[in-house]
Amino acid sequence: MRIANEHRKTLETDVAVKLCLDGGKTDISTGVGFFDHMLNSFAVHGGFGLNIKAEGDLLVDCHHTVED
Repeated sequence: MRIANEHRKTLETDVAVKLCLDGGKTDISTGVGFFDHMLNSFAVHGGFGLNIKAEGDLLVDCHHTVED
């Protein structure tokens, strides 16, 4: 299986991503509803598995979460 795992932690965000190019489950939680929807649609229609867990400084705005 072709799988990649990445983790990025900054002062503003903490993001963990698992991508499986051979398909699989999709579980996305960023705290930004529309962004979750778009990432889920991208994975489902692209035919790959995508797991994203992101925490960010959403009280300021969602830009750092989406950017990272």
